[in-house]
Amino acid sequence: MASSNNFFPSASVTSSGRPVFLPNEIECQLLSAVDLESDDGPSFPSLKSGLLILTTHRLIWIPSNSSAHSNAIAIPLSLITHIFSSKKSIKSIFHSPRIRFQVSLNSKSLVVTVVARGKGDWDGFLPKFWENWRGRAWETSAGGSTADGSVTTSISGTSSNSGGFYLNDGSVRMVGLAGILRKEQEMWESTDKSLQEAFQDLNALMAKEMVMLAEKMRQKLLSGSNSETNAGNNEEMGSKEEMQDWLLSVGIISPVTKESAGALYHQQLSRQYDAI
Repeated sequence: MASSNNFFPSASVTSSGRPVFLPNEIECQLLSAVDLESDDGPSFPSLKSGLLILTTHRLIWIPSNSSAHSNAIAIPLSLITHIFSSKKSIKSIFHSPRIRFQVSLNSKSLVVTVVARGKGDWDGFLPKFWENWRGRAWETSAGGSTADGSVTTSISGTSSNSGGFYLNDGSVRMVGLAGILRKEQEMWESTDKSLQEAFQDLNALMAKEMVMLAEKMRQKLLSGSNSETNAGNNEEMGSKEEMQDWLLSVGIISPVTKESAGALYHQQLSRQYDAI
């Protein structure tokens, strides 16, 4: 049954403001003072300051105002097609925690943003959201049939490897081909993270080499300023060759010189170092 907002199905709520759960549906996480927003259309309803409940089957949003409990909505996890990864940035430090996901509704796609403005275990909510979505627990019902009508075995909270929503360690079980695809996506994200860390380590090593080069150049300049002004041409030539070796060691094959760059010497030299 669609709710009055014409976007999401309505959620049944008791007189005390608690949601009515589906068979085998389990409540997992709660967040208070949550807004649901979307930039995909001006007709998106105003869903401000509500209680967000994550279950194994749905995201349930209940308005904080008790007189508006009839406007509670539910977003089935089965309709979510993508969860966008959260990226840490300077901007995120000064904003309320949020996560974006894509929902397929009535042959159209909609991106919804969850904005948490109140109290709650946000750090615990995010991984549980991913876990429940990948687990696809809604595809199995106790002693009945799955979403495609196939017969399944009965479910218990302490299921073994023969079936059930949860593994022995409490994590949600991957189900069918969709579960394999979710697992593959997770592996790619882990690989991407590892590559980013590797490049950060490489940048740190390159920065270390530049510091060592700068220190050698500083020491050379200091020793040069204390040397006698009547040093021979051979010694001067040796210093230039040594400097050339240092520059080659950090990848500068053809260093910028005052003779070649003229008035643009400092500008071009800084660009050359920046490109290392």
